[in-house]
Amino acid sequence: MSDKDLIDLKEVAPAEVGEVDLYQRRERIYTRKVEGFFQKVRLYTGWPLLLGYYLMPWLTWDGRQAILFDLPERKFHILGLTFWPQDFPMLAFLLIIAAYMLFAVTTFAGRIWCGYTCPQTVWTTMFMWWEQKTEGSRNQRMKLDKAPMSMEKFRKKCLKHSGWLFIGFATGVTFVGYFYGIRELLVDLFAGTAGAWAYFWTQFFTFATYINAGWMREQVCMYMCPYARFQSVMFDQDTLIVSYDKVRGEARGSRKKTADPKELGLGDCIDCELCVQVCPTGIDIRNGLQYECIGCALCIDACDSVMEKMDYDKGLVRYTSERELNGEGKTHWLRPRIIGYVVVLAVMFGAFGYNMLYRVPLELTIIRDRNQLFVTTDTGAIDNIYTLQLANMSPEMHEFTLSIDGLENAEIIGDRMHTLDGEEIRSISLRVRMMPEDLDKPSTAFNFEAQASDREDLRIVHETRFVKPL
Repeated sequence: MSDKDLIDLKEVAPAEVGEVDLYQRRERIYTRKVEGFFQKVRLYTGWPLLLGYYLMPWLTWDGRQAILFDLPERKFHILGLTFWPQDFPMLAFLLIIAAYMLFAVTTFAGRIWCGYTCPQTVWTTMFMWWEQKTEGSRNQRMKLDKAPMSMEKFRKKCLKHSGWLFIGFATGVTFVGYFYGIRELLVDLFAGTAGAWAYFWTQFFTFATYINAGWMREQVCMYMCPYARFQSVMFDQDTLIVSYDKVRGEARGSRKKTADPKELGLGDCIDCELCVQVCPTGIDIRNGLQYECIGCALCIDACDSVMEKMDYDKGLVRYTSERELNGEGKTHWLRPRIIGYVVVLAVMFGAFGYNMLYRVPLELTIIRDRNQLFVTTDTGAIDNIYTLQLANMSPEMHEFTLSIDGLENAEIIGDRMHTLDGEEIRSISLRVRMMPEDLDKPSTAFNFEAQASDREDLRIVHETRFVKPL
């Protein structure tokens, strides 16, 4: 092929897309403090979560920590309910419900979870609040970082990082306290009697919180969180997202408050860049929807404050849908995907509630003797030996009666009445005796049954087999 037959190619890239250096140095983001309606909403959603996280381990329920994940005993105590390893399918089902709720909320209102209730956002907001208290406003922090080291700068930096480490330590101790017991953990940590793993995980979560919320911040949302990557799959034309109204805002430009923007050929955006200065991920919402946007609405409150000062209508940056932003009509609130999510969630909540309501706090496990399938007695009878693991998962004491069903003329050799304390597990050895002529097959299925004497609904049945010689 000759050179004249080759087609000249020219690489063309959109004007707004520049060359990206994946190894470029991170530019620190100095956020400006802003107040407004949505920040009050974030305050009412964030602080209750923080207080709930820190205070829950200190609450007691029936003389025990209200929420305690006791891994050595394999018991999860949650507000008076005790969950055992046998209940883990219910935990998995609950996580599936939570995932579907997240998908439904994302389809309806975008990344509202990230902006208002995500732990990374809540803890980062708390760290930023302390940073503003110790180092001052945005301009003061920028000036402080550029200034040479001095006693005043050293004092402010020490105060900031000391506060961050204290918050991280409180977070780490509280997290480990959910598994260890918060009261015992604090005593053991300061007395030096806690185990190595308690010290390790407390330090791990202390420094993880300190690094993630203090130093990395937007890096976690932009590069580590997978939610930012697959969120667009759940968006549609009617999803509420934080958007800039280009039709109304362009062209941008500064002007006096008394000037008429139409005479100047300008839109409502005065190009103050306040929306950029308050953004925790450092993006410009005026460039359109970006995966870095966490939907925190800081830019909305900042822009509304400027519009109010300029006597313009609010909503230049607002929660809206792509359909409404493009002038294709009003947002469709009820649509097939939302209805589908609601129906599925209603069914899943109903199934989970039914299982919780009719959950039998009793477990029976049967283990046959592994050394020999059967024993022949002097009288010619056949004995099968079983070890029963009976677990009373309720907090109350109950007396249980053991019986069998499915074997005619069978005799149980051993104690059939057992009183178990609350949350007690007992191993019970029993023999089941049968005459060979009463068995038609070499292996016969039958049921062991455990019935509480004081509660008719506290009953469990487990199938096993009786084996005789061929």
